[in-house]
This record gives sequence, structure tokens and C-alpha cells, in this order.
Amino acid sequence: MLGNYFPVLLFVIVGLAVGTVSITAGSGLSRLLGHHRPDSEKLSPYECGFEAFEDARMKFDVRYYLVAILFILFDLEIAFLFPWAVVLEEIGMFGFLAMVVFLAILVVGFVYEWKKGALEWE
Repeated sequence: MLGNYFPVLLFVIVGLAVGTVSITAGSGLSRLLGHHRPDSEKLSPYECGFEAFEDARMKFDVRYYLVAILFILFDLEIAFLFPWAVVLEEIGMFGFLAMVVFLAILVVGFVYEWKKGALEWE
């Protein structure tokens, strides 16, 4: 029984070995062949050609994350809608009603975020 998993184990071991060797060889070669002359310009953070406005660890507004979650939500909706549309005739009324319930749940979430003002930018 465990013999069936040997190819998977071998694949994982070879993958880890290739990753380790490439990272080690890459960093080793850059240390051997690369020039190390750090100065203030090389070590400074780069942001569109001018100095950064604030610290990189500043807090983001929660609305940014809400919009990101909405994007993921509706992206997944589309990922479910295409296969559903292809097999709609085969799954019949049950599949249609299941998708209506799914879309209704998504619409309720969208209306909730809309009413909370998560989609309004200043």
C-alpha cells in the first residue's frame, strides 16, 4: 500500500533538492562574482522615482480589504457560473435553483457591503 506513494515522495524529495540547490548556487555565485559596493542610494527604498511618503508598515484602510474580498467573491462567482452555464440543460431545474440560491447569497453580501459604505471612496 505504501509503495503506491513512493513516486509522490520521490517527487517531493527531488523538488526540494532542486529548490535548495538552485537557491544555494544562486546566492553562492552572486557572492563570488558580484560586486559588493553598498551606498545610500542602493540601500534606500525605491517608490516611483521619489522618496516614500510614509513608512512601509503604515495601516491600510479596512475598505481596501473589503473591496479585495468582494473581488475574490465575484471572481469565484464567475468561476462557478461558466461551468454551470455549460451543463445547465443536463442538471435541469435542481441545478438552476441551486445557482439562484448561490447568487442570492452573494447579492445579500454585496448589498450589505454597499449599505455599510464599503464601496465609497473619499
